[in-house]
Amino acid sequence: MAAITNTLLSTTGVGNREELSNIVSRITPEDTPIYTMIPKTKASSTHPEWETDTLRAPAANAQVEGDEYTFNVLAPPTRVGNYTQIFRESGLISNTQEAVDNAGNNEKLAEKKIKAGIQVRKDVELSIVSNTASVAGATRVSGGLPSWLVTNVSRGAGGANGGFNTGTKLTVAETTGTQRAFTKALTDTVSSAVYNSGGETRNLVLSPYNKSVFVTFMSDANVAAFRYTTNGGGKNTIVGTADIYEGPFGKLNIVPNRVMATSAAAARRAFFIDPDMLDWAWLRPIKEDPDIAKTGDAKKFVIIGEGTLRVKNEAGLGVIADLFGLTAAS
Repeated sequence: MAAITNTLLSTTGVGNREELSNIVSRITPEDTPIYTMIPKTKASSTHPEWETDTLRAPAANAQVEGDEYTFNVLAPPTRVGNYTQIFRESGLISNTQEAVDNAGNNEKLAEKKIKAGIQVRKDVELSIVSNTASVAGATRVSGGLPSWLVTNVSRGAGGANGGFNTGTKLTVAETTGTQRAFTKALTDTVSSAVYNSGGETRNLVLSPYNKSVFVTFMSDANVAAFRYTTNGGGKNTIVGTADIYEGPFGKLNIVPNRVMATSAAAARRAFFIDPDMLDWAWLRPIKEDPDIAKTGDAKKFVIIGEGTLRVKNEAGLGVIADLFGLTAAS
């Protein structure tokens, strides 16, 4: 069928108003799991330093009655540090654009500032999970978590530790190895290493893809079978997920991290996190710089912050490195 000849259609009308929803759907998630779960502290310099220490191994300790004392050599703690990194997001909006009626107000200054702050926080999360060595100087870089971990690690063939260099006072990026699949056996191996080192990790932070791999652990013969529940209507629910792994060395909360899915380089690790062993030290917390000079018929803004990752004692943490993190082959 066709419209009657000379029917005025909406496709040719010139007075029809456009319709644009006032609801703006932002598709980039705002979650930052590691940054959110660890404490926030105050830095007072661009190079915060702290000390780490360990207990000696237990030994047989039976002494002779009336014996003269002898004195052991006391080992000093290790002094480590990281450098603060400057994070920044900026924008410029004309005064006309700020004045006009705008659907959803998504192109208004206030909304852009909020968005910029979220983006900076996600950049902080990426700096934590990235295999980045610390850098001193004017363009400082906060050493990422992979550059600290040397004690409780599992690496693919050819992989090697980085770690804190006491001579240069900088961290060294890890050497990546051959990628392999995430497995329950790898999880138990690193959990055992953390436990034997005295750590108490409570969270396993990994890429979304490896969270889906974790769910397949239920097919392991040593894992209790999933059960399904029945609601009041008599319908069965198949349970196809899991969020907590109760392994030989305690419970682990399995935490997917979308920021780690931004690249294959960031997705290739699973971190065993004890929030007590990490914090983020802000020299300058994220805020708007109020002293931007006005020039021209526009409004400028800069959202800026400066901080660093503090790894209080890397022996209380762990990592499974060199995993396929995005797909079964990447």
